[in-house]
Amino acid sequence: MTRNRSDVSAPDGTTPVLEVEDLTVAYTSRHVETPVLHGVSLTVHPGEVVAVVGESGSGKSTTAQAVIGLLPDNGRVTGGRIRLNGTDITSWSDRRMESVRGRRVGLVPQDPGTSLNPVKRIGNAIAEVMRIHRWADERRIRARVLELLERVGIPDPERRARQYPHELSGGMRQRVLIAAAIALRPELIIADEATSALDVTVQRTVLDLIDELRTEDGTSVLFITHDLAVASDRADRVVVLEGGRVREAGDTATVLSTPGHAYTRRLVADAPALNGAGHRTAERTAALLAERADLPPAIAVTDLVQEFGTRRDRFRAVDGVSFTVTPGTTHAIVGESGSGKTTTARAVMGFRRPTSGEVSVGGTEIGPLRGRGLRDLRRRLQMVYQNPYGSLDPRRTVGSIVAEPLVNYRIGDRAERARTVAEFLERVALPTHLSDRRPRELSGGQRQRVAIARALVLRPEVVVLDEPVSALDVTVQAQILDLLERLQEDLGLTYLFISHDLAVVRRLSHTLSVMRGGRVVESGVTEKVFADPRHEYTRGLIEAIPGRREPALPARP
Repeated sequence: MTRNRSDVSAPDGTTPVLEVEDLTVAYTSRHVETPVLHGVSLTVHPGEVVAVVGESGSGKSTTAQAVIGLLPDNGRVTGGRIRLNGTDITSWSDRRMESVRGRRVGLVPQDPGTSLNPVKRIGNAIAEVMRIHRWADERRIRARVLELLERVGIPDPERRARQYPHELSGGMRQRVLIAAAIALRPELIIADEATSALDVTVQRTVLDLIDELRTEDGTSVLFITHDLAVASDRADRVVVLEGGRVREAGDTATVLSTPGHAYTRRLVADAPALNGAGHRTAERTAALLAERADLPPAIAVTDLVQEFGTRRDRFRAVDGVSFTVTPGTTHAIVGESGSGKTTTARAVMGFRRPTSGEVSVGGTEIGPLRGRGLRDLRRRLQMVYQNPYGSLDPRRTVGSIVAEPLVNYRIGDRAERARTVAEFLERVALPTHLSDRRPRELSGGQRQRVAIARALVLRPEVVVLDEPVSALDVTVQAQILDLLERLQEDLGLTYLFISHDLAVVRRLSHTLSVMRGGRVVESGVTEKVFADPRHEYTRGLIEAIPGRREPALPARP
C-alpha cells in the first residue's frame, strides 16, 4: 500500500526542498567495495535550479540516483544524509521510496528512446505514475493526460495519446517524459542530462518549458549536466563534481565567470560556447580560400537530390543541395534532425547513389563508380562516426582495429603494418601499449581517437566526420577538436563536418552550409554567417546556442 503526501513534511518556505549532506556512495564488484562519492553536499531551495556539472565518472548521475533511491543493485549509500523537505529519507526502503517517486520527486531521464516503453501508448506511459499512486479514477486520469500533453506543448493531444513512442520526434518524446515527471505536481524535478541528445532549438524549447513550470508552480530543479553552457543559462547555482568530490559550488555567474578551482577553470576553458577564443577569423579564412582558389575542389556537390520510398510514396530527404570544399579546409553542414545533413554525408561517401545530381571527390564523380572503382575511392575518402562505442568491434584489439584497412587493401607486410599502426596511434596521442587493449578497456575519448586513427591509416585526402564529438564530455571534446585541427594541418586533410552543435562548428569549420528540410538555406564563411546571419532559420539556430547570456566568461588560454 502506498503512503500519502504526509509521509514527507510540506515545505515551509525556508526549509530546502532537498538537502544532501556529506553523502558517500560505494559500488561493489567482485566482492570489492569501491567508493564513488566522497562527502557530497548540496541544497536545493523552493523554486531554485541547481546544476550539478562535471565529466563522465564525476558522480553526477550517482548523486541523482541516490537522491531518488534508484542506485544500481551493487550500489549503496555508505554515509551522509538525504533530506526531502526536512525529512531524512536516507535509509528508506525501496517500497517506501515508491511513495516519493513521481509524487514528490519527478525524474526526467536522459534518453527518451530507451526510457519510454516502445509497446506502450504515450497516454498510458503518462498515466502510469498516476495509477501507481492511485491519484484518481480513470476518467480523471485520462483528462489529466490530455491536459499534460497540451501543457508541454504537444499538439493534438488526443491523437498523440494514442500513438507509440516511435511515432513521435525526439523532442516530442522528451516532452512526454516531462509530462510524466510533472503529472502529480512534485516539488522537485531531477533532470538527468535531459536535453543532451536534442538539437539546439529543441533543447531550448524543452529548457524553456522547465523554466515555465518552475515559474508557475514553484517547482525546484536539480539539473544534472556536462554542458556548462546550459548550466550558465539556466541554473541559479552550480555544484562542480570531479571524481565524486565537490570541487566548487556557488552562484552560477560567479563560479563560471571567476572559477576558483583549476578543474572548473578547465571545464570553462574547454566549452566552446563559453569563450570567444578558438574561432577561425573571417579574414584568415578568406585569405586561405583565396590562396587555394586555383586548386580543384576536394569535394563538389551539385544539385544533389536524394529520395526514399516507393513511386507512390516518395520522400525527398535532400533537395537540390550544392556546395564545394576547398582542399585542406573544413566545411560544416549544420541543421536540426531531419534537415538532410547525414543523408548528404552518406551521398558524399558513396553509400547510396543520388536520385539526381552529382557528387565528386578529388575530381572523381562517385555516382557511376562500382566495385573496384568505388573500392579505390575508399583509400582517399574515409569516415569517422558519431558513436565510438558502436563503431569499433568489441572483440578485436585496438591494434587490429587500426590495422584492418591496411589488411583489407593488402598494404605492407605484418611488420610494416605494425609500424604504421604505431605511427598513427602516436599521431592521435594514444600510447602504443594500448594496441593490445579492447575497446571496452578504453575511455570514450580514447575510443574516438582509435576511430580517427583507423580512418587516417590509409592516408586519405578527405574525411567525413559525422557528429564525431557529440557523445563526448566537454574536456574530451576539446581534446578531439584540437587533435583534428592538428592532423588537418600536418596531413593536409579536408574535412566534411556534420554537426548540430553550432558552437563546435564555429570553432572548427572554415565554411558552412545551413540545411533545413533538405535544402541549403544559407552558406558562406563560417564567421561571416555567425556575425551576420541572413536567413531567419540560421538566426534562430544561433540564438538558441546555450551559454550566450551574460556575464562574459574568460577566454580559453
